Amino acid sequence: MNFDDFIKLRSKIENIPLPAEASQFKMSPPFREDLLEANKIKMKTARKAAVMALFYPNNLQQTHLVLILRNTYKGVHSAQIGFPGGKLEPEDGSLKTAAIRETFEEVGVPERDINVWRKITNIYIPPSHFVVQPFIGIAEKTPIFLKQDTEVDAIIEVPLVEFLSEKNVVTKRVTTSYAQEIDVPAFVFQGHVVWGATAMMLSEVKDILKQVRYL
Repeated sequence: MNFDDFIKLRSKIENIPLPAEASQFKMSPPFREDLLEANKIKMKTARKAAVMALFYPNNLQQTHLVLILRNTYKGVHSAQIGFPGGKLEPEDGSLKTAAIRETFEEVGVPERDINVWRKITNIYIPPSHFVVQPFIGIAEKTPIFLKQDTEVDAIIEVPLVEFLSEKNVVTKRVTTSYAQEIDVPAFVFQGHVVWGATAMMLSEVKDILKQVRYL
């Protein structure tokens, strides 16, 4: 989609009722309901984080979404695909501010260039004990990405047409911190497998965009 056409969807995106958990559960691992039940008390003390689903025009003015491949490290999200984002810091003041700050830090998009359209449905991540608040935002000009080497292994630019294609929704067998060799719903973008919480958040973003295109 041409980015000028994407911009015209703003009002619809800002005002559409969120599909919420109905979208998230499409890409939910099969063990998630059991995890939520087991952690329902612990969830009340979860740490807070925020991420940004950032859309922007490439050099040909076609709409893209930026994702990141996290570095390999000793942690539950090692070498996983995710949105730019991170934990809420005391100086942030709000989750929206945290999402904008972290997007600048991780992929180099200046904070002044990020325009947040709306927040969508938050999600609890049991392995890291975070409640993550996703936001949909845009950068109106083509970014010059600069990855944060301590956090980010690679920046992944996903064309909107690829993001919305059902051909990229698959089932993959993965090993998790809870189960060995389990089949999970996933997206595949440019050879990268995206599953778990990021896939669940992506599912809601995708459903919102597919709905507003036909309103």
